[in-house]
Amino acid sequence: MAETTTARGVDPFNPASPAGAYFEFLERVLPDQNTGDGSSEMVSTMPSLFVSHGAPPLLDDPRWLEELHQWSRTLPTPRGIVVVSAHWHDAPVSVTSTGPQVPLTYDFGGFHPVYYTLQYRSADSTTLAQRVTDMLSSRTPVHRVAGRGLDHGAFIPLMAMYPAADVPVVQVSMPGLDPASLYELGVRLRALREEGILLIGSGFMTHSFAVFRRPDLAAHNVAFDRWAADAIVTGDVDALHDYTSKAPGVAVAHPTAEHFVPLLFTLGAAGSTADVQTPIDAMWFGNSTRSVQVGGVG
Repeated sequence: MAETTTARGVDPFNPASPAGAYFEFLERVLPDQNTGDGSSEMVSTMPSLFVSHGAPPLLDDPRWLEELHQWSRTLPTPRGIVVVSAHWHDAPVSVTSTGPQVPLTYDFGGFHPVYYTLQYRSADSTTLAQRVTDMLSSRTPVHRVAGRGLDHGAFIPLMAMYPAADVPVVQVSMPGLDPASLYELGVRLRALREEGILLIGSGFMTHSFAVFRRPDLAAHNVAFDRWAADAIVTGDVDALHDYTSKAPGVAVAHPTAEHFVPLLFTLGAAGSTADVQTPIDAMWFGNSTRSVQVGGVG
């Protein structure tokens, strides 16, 4: 396990310069960006990702920004991105497309006002949204949502991974919090990987507010994180489905399900855990930011 963010001198609740690290990051990396617009004729099979997305103050952590950015640079340029975020539950499954004129959904509270001015004007994703809708509607009703911008489970990590905002992004709702339903959603969209579409489940490997008040509870999160990491690597998808009864520390690590079950979307989209990488492995104020890449690049 890597060092904690506390050791890096980052205070998410009282930042010296809100989003300052992000603005410095943009100034440094944007001149070198050449990710394209997702329309390249070259198509690579993409992996599926689980990203521990974090709250807006993680944009104050330069190391976290760099880790996400460097991770994306190891991948082929995606023709599009489909994100399932912990912060959008809607049944039947819903699909929203984005574009430069669609405002973000600032679905968080209590932070510095600067975080509510951040922008991520992603490329138009109408065509990709229709493709996703067609794939899902063959078996179940699908609700197309107009004008809903990306929520912070989607735009916060993408601001670091694809800062030029030039890749079309579609967000798909979680139709429920049952791990099996998220796994099946990933299975149904798996074919998109062969079309050069990057599938991302965005949650948090542990999501405990109690640990902020009681740092001694961090041991429960560490135990859960190690259990989950082992289950992912060994391909024990059944255990991950049944995490509430099999995982140690689950009452602290995930008192509610929404930040863990996007991992099952990622695994369903991958279809196999024969190739698993862990680009990010750190503790952020007692919570695990472990993020994983499942499936090879073809």
